[in-house]
Amino acid sequence: MINRRQTTQNEIAALLLRVLLGLLFIAHLYWKLAVLPGGLQAWWRGLVGNGYPAPVPAYVLSAEVAGALLLIPGIFTRLVALYALPMMLGAAQFWLVRKGFYFTISGAEMPLVWAALLVIQFVAGDGAWALVRTPTWATTGKLLR
Repeated sequence: MINRRQTTQNEIAALLLRVLLGLLFIAHLYWKLAVLPGGLQAWWRGLVGNGYPAPVPAYVLSAEVAGALLLIPGIFTRLVALYALPMMLGAAQFWLVRKGFYFTISGAEMPLVWAALLVIQFVAGDGAWALVRTPTWATTGKLLR
């Protein structure tokens, strides 16, 4: 039997993870918009220049915006985490083939940690004080009445 204290701790842990991921997405957007020389256009050109079709940077940008805007308040948290997961796996692949695994040489290690955190968020759920909880069908595959 699950006691109420354990459930509360799990909800708080999911909330903390949700806020952490949301803040990290905000940091990445800030970097693209305000820190990177050339801004968003330079980042976009960089991805397209590396052989990715134009829909890829559009998807990456949409996933980061969704993470930044929806995770912290807890709006469809599980769906947002699931939506952003392919982006992180793609980033891991991008860096793995170019630099290898290790973070110290800008490798795939960090995107893989992000991907793991997104999976953990999906499994952990919306967390405490979520504004709009993920519909049950998103986790069970069944539409419940």
